[in-house]
Amino acid sequence: MGQALTTKQIRLWRMAIYFYFGLSGFAMASWVAQTPNIRDALGVSTAQMGWIIFGLSTGSIIGLMCASRLIARFGGRVIMLTGLGLSSIGLITIGLGSSWVPHVWIVFSALAIFGFGIGICDVAMNVEGTAIEKTIKKSILTGFHAVYSLGTFFGAMIGSLVNKIHLPILTHLLMIALIVLFLIIFFFRFVPVGSGQEEAGENNETTAKGNLSVWKEQRTVLLGIIVLGMAFAEGSAGDWLPLVIVDGYDKTPASGSLMFSLFVATMTISRAVGDILLDKFGRVAILRASAISAALGLIIVIFGGNYYTAAIGIVLWGFGSAYGFPIGLSAAGDNPHGVAARVGAVTTVGYMAFLVGPPVLGAIAGSVGILRSLIFVLIGVTVAGSLAHAARPVSPNVKKLEAEALEQ
Repeated sequence: MGQALTTKQIRLWRMAIYFYFGLSGFAMASWVAQTPNIRDALGVSTAQMGWIIFGLSTGSIIGLMCASRLIARFGGRVIMLTGLGLSSIGLITIGLGSSWVPHVWIVFSALAIFGFGIGICDVAMNVEGTAIEKTIKKSILTGFHAVYSLGTFFGAMIGSLVNKIHLPILTHLLMIALIVLFLIIFFFRFVPVGSGQEEAGENNETTAKGNLSVWKEQRTVLLGIIVLGMAFAEGSAGDWLPLVIVDGYDKTPASGSLMFSLFVATMTISRAVGDILLDKFGRVAILRASAISAALGLIIVIFGGNYYTAAIGIVLWGFGSAYGFPIGLSAAGDNPHGVAARVGAVTTVGYMAFLVGPPVLGAIAGSVGILRSLIFVLIGVTVAGSLAHAARPVSPNVKKLEAEALEQ
């Protein structure tokens, strides 16, 4: 950014990024709420639905791989607008391909477009959030992620309502797409020009060599495993929880969307108070508590056998899934030397868990059932909790060793 921003400009910038985070979650939840209906409209099995969802994963991974270069070239605000714009087009096409002209490959391709847009926007939003933190010299990234969860909650609640009144899939997704398009265009003007371009251009750590060298560090590897397990818990709920309730408990799509809303509400509340809890108890204690909570919640959902008991499990699962990803990223950034390469590596692992894990879970569900497939998620959070000690703040000696490893 070429010139200093006024207090009002910073406030509007911050508000715009809150909305972009919220709209990203809103769009994602709107798609998730329709997964049972889309599966039925296409006439596919749960395992086949898992492969259709792989279109979302494919697009998102490509988006994540392209995001840094695109942000360096065009800036964060352009990529956020482009990303959510593409996601809106993807939502409309998903509606067309599942109701108006039902076809598996149309939905798969639409999900790839949707995922690509979400992927590039996600990176751009975090770049903007980091730029705001540096500008105001205050940690607020957790708050942005809380707003993402809040947007997901509203999207899930609307999804539950439209399922209850049997609103057509295309009508619902078209309505969501138009809301997203209007708001991202409105808030575009409040995001400064060039923040992402400057950071991307100045950061020499984000080379392929730097990203690979951080995996020589034991601590980075352990943080990657932690994020892998906890992000898998969050991502599996994001893609499969409505179907878990519909198939596992023989309930309606509206009930599935409602339970997904409960999960998201728990995550939103947990992240809203996350900074307070972390300041009081520290990363390791919160990570261990998160893993225990997620594990207990999953056990209740898998073996509880009762819809209302499952609701308790979903609350515990939601609390347990709230902190793993942001804590892992925060810990990866302890050492200012090579922070971009280290955080980038851990972020990539987390998104792989979000994007690749759920389709794999769908394939497993085709063999053992949707409820029993969650045992693999349970194993992941258990392993993550056992490695929580890796998130302790690093000492100066560790920082020196990490810096030397990065330079080799």
